[in-house]
Amino acid sequence: METITLNNGIKMPVLGYGVYMVDPSVTERCVLDAISVGYRSLDTAQYYENEAMVASAVRKSGIPRDEFFITSKLCLSRPTYEQAKENVKGSLRRMKMDYLDLMLIHWPMGNDSGIWRAFEDLVKEGYLRSIGVSNFYPKTYADLVKNASVIPAVNQIETHVFYQQRPMIQLMAEQGTAVESWGPLAEGMNGIFSHPVLTEVGAAHGKTAAQVALRFLIQQGIIVIPKSVHKERMIQNMDVFDFSLTENEMAAVRTLDTGHNLEGWPADALKYNPNEW
Repeated sequence: METITLNNGIKMPVLGYGVYMVDPSVTERCVLDAISVGYRSLDTAQYYENEAMVASAVRKSGIPRDEFFITSKLCLSRPTYEQAKENVKGSLRRMKMDYLDLMLIHWPMGNDSGIWRAFEDLVKEGYLRSIGVSNFYPKTYADLVKNASVIPAVNQIETHVFYQQRPMIQLMAEQGTAVESWGPLAEGMNGIFSHPVLTEVGAAHGKTAAQVALRFLIQQGIIVIPKSVHKERMIQNMDVFDFSLTENEMAAVRTLDTGHNLEGWPADALKYNPNEW
């Protein structure tokens, strides 16, 4: 598995398994399937209500904890510093784990600076290895980092072939924050699985449209966490490291960018504004 070296020197797999909208009743089975085909990076969140099931699958796999990279996300509106610390420890208790590899602020919640100070201290105390944000765009990102001692290791944002986020990717690169794509397959929207451009590019490599869409992001150094409850699709999503897109193929996929998000978060009004930096 290829990795990205985060700004704290820790290596994170460039491809992981996400469990957003995976029903808690099937999460453990799905994660065990993902682990069995080679996934070692697992992405959950308090909001998903399946942290415990992800952790249970890790234990049942029999694979040592230190071979996994496990991410969760804090979801608590306007918490105090103390509440944020206790909230993270609550995730660890639910998961019966001593530490998380990455903890994110799920979205701007108010008092983000207080949450961030709590995260920084939890790193010092050994509860977290890396810390980052999700759904932070120029203004909220700038407000967070101006008083931060630790620059976010990751910013998880909607990123896919139809919303390529090139200005944000450039901005995060300048700041030393890795971009992680949620919804790398556009949640199945815009006919992504049969899109003629992706299908044509894929045919040249014996790959599917979905595999081309994932490869397009990975080839730019973007971390991806596709979700599927079907083992055969988990295998297909993993099978993206034995080919590369040519410059012409990358250019063809770039033409699919609409410049607009599909999920409605954040509003397009929050897109990159160079005057804010």
